Amino acid sequence: MTKLTLGSHPFLLGFEQLERLVERTAKAGNEGYPPFNIEQTSENAYRITLAVAGFRDEDLSITVENRQLVIRGRQAEDGAERVFLHRGIAARQFQRSFVLAEGVEVAGAMLENGLLHVDLERAVPETVVQTIRINRA
Repeated sequence: MTKLTLGSHPFLLGFEQLERLVERTAKAGNEGYPPFNIEQTSENAYRITLAVAGFRDEDLSITVENRQLVIRGRQAEDGAERVFLHRGIAARQFQRSFVLAEGVEVAGAMLENGLLHVDLERAVPETVVQTIRINRA
């Protein structure tokens, strides 16, 4: 018996990319730093919030590459010699990736009180009704 995959189901024409998208998402690293929240702020809007205490806006970069939102953080090394008796605040670089659905765009980003907020909006597609003419043979 042949196993049907999501992309090969006869009623899902043109959804082959969805299966690749699921595979790409599953392969993405799920390390816990930095912690983040994803919330739905309205019917067609979302907000990703990352806890980036100690990072300045110039230490962070946000890009969209091939429908993938990539947030990177890299802190500049302090030139001053500092002696830590205890170092509990992470000062390491990171990369977090989120796969965006078709039609979801980044609306903006804001750094506030150690939290990076990335706002996303989904464009509402217009309903299109297309009539197909039947030709005679």
